[in-house]
Order: sequence, then C-alpha cells, then structure tokens
Amino acid sequence: MLRPMKKIIILLFIFVFFFAFFPSKPLIADDFEFNQLEMRFKNFMKCELTRTQASQHFNGKPFKISMIDLFDVQNESDLKIITGAIECFVVDKHQTLYTAVGIKTILGKDQVVYYTIRDKDFSILATELIKFPYKERCKWSQYWIDLD
Repeated sequence: MLRPMKKIIILLFIFVFFFAFFPSKPLIADDFEFNQLEMRFKNFMKCELTRTQASQHFNGKPFKISMIDLFDVQNESDLKIITGAIECFVVDKHQTLYTAVGIKTILGKDQVVYYTIRDKDFSILATELIKFPYKERCKWSQYWIDLD
C-alpha cells in the first residue's frame, strides 16, 4: 500500500516541479513582447536623433549611433515607461545619452506621449516624464511589422 502511494507522490512532485519551472506559453509571449518593445525603442531612437540631428546634445557636430540599449520597462497607471541609453561616436569620442519614453495606448494603438533625453543617467517617474510632452515626429507604431 505504501509503494503505490510513494509513486503517486513522486509523480505529483515531478509534475508540479516541471510546470513550475518550465512554463510554456507565457514565457514565449513575454519574450515576443519584450523583443517588440526593444525593436520599436531602437528604431524610434534612431529616427528621433537623426530627425533632430541631435543638435541639442552634440552642438551640431556629426555623430554616428553605435549602440542603443533598452534598460527597463515600467508600468505606472496607464503609462508604460521605457528607459534606455544611446552610445554615439561624436567627432573623436564616445558619448552616452540616456532617454525615457512614455507610451500610452490610445484607441487601441500605442503612442509616444512623453519623451526626454539627457547627457547624465537619471531615474524616471511618470510625474517627471509628464513635464516633457512629445510632439510627434517619429511614430511608435510604424516600427514593428508583425509577420504572423
């Protein structure tokens, strides 16, 4: 009688362990969403910096973007805050810019509503980001093509 009970307990343990540490679908959805956000963020930042020639940051000097990195994605109320850094090569040296983008879903579409970029690293809250409304130049939605 104890042997079948042991087998059942061991099988139950294996079953719970397997599904607790190896979830199937949510992990795929999270990776997909992160990759989508990362691609949109990188393309948005390239567009934004090239359209404005980053004149405010590099005093009109020519520059080349060498790296864009997504740091974090936070949700505050109905605002998604995406922070990251852009490494640029300006004339003869590297310079890093830090940025935050506020995304809201309006009529079913994600849209940039706030945007700020600085020379120094900073922590960002929705209340601070709201001081920097974004005049749409580069649309957030145009940077992802769903191939499904």
